[in-house]
Amino acid sequence: MFEQTPTAPQELLLARELLEYAVLFSVSQKDEAAAERNFNQLRPYYADCRHVMPASPQEHLVTGLNLLRLLVQNRIAEFHTELELIPAAAQADKHVKHPVDLEQHLMEGSYNKILKAQGALPSPDYAHYMGMFTATVRDEIAACMEKAYATLSTSAAAKLLSIASAGEMLSFGEGREWTVAGGDTFVFRAEAAAPSAKDIPSMQLINQTLLYAKELERIV
Repeated sequence: MFEQTPTAPQELLLARELLEYAVLFSVSQKDEAAAERNFNQLRPYYADCRHVMPASPQEHLVTGLNLLRLLVQNRIAEFHTELELIPAAAQADKHVKHPVDLEQHLMEGSYNKILKAQGALPSPDYAHYMGMFTATVRDEIAACMEKAYATLSTSAAAKLLSIASAGEMLSFGEGREWTVAGGDTFVFRAEAAAPSAKDIPSMQLINQTLLYAKELERIV
């Protein structure tokens, strides 16, 4: 419980604002541990103090960032726990709806929608976590490509990965150790050669056949 003093509302407002800026600063510095710690300290101001001070204009932004952080860290159970604590009206806000939509796309396997969402961020503050999230998604798509294709044109690969720049596409392929053939084709694995007569172990088959014939003769 917060102590009821004449200046309590002003003190709570100041403390809440400081913690909100602490969360935003931690995110800008890519310090996820500090972002989590600051948000955990901030949560009671959102949950328990609504009756003593006005709503914060930063609440939806900070709440959405926290959801996105949990999603990036693959902490799906905690993501849903946090979501249940958010009022329904707040869930309709673009800052909160963005990570909720991303989680739904992830569960559906709609990776292309996740990559497209990078170009429609509700706030520049989301850029760091969204960059991490799209990098993970691209790695998942790339792994599927390697399993599904032996070769693929660089333009088709760029389309699947939502990469606009040819240089960026080649750099991505190099990072995954893809071979480039002809300057415009990625080679994921060598094509298996068609079997030939040389691949048939003829002597082994002859010896086995003769052995079976001798065994049958002995039995008869």
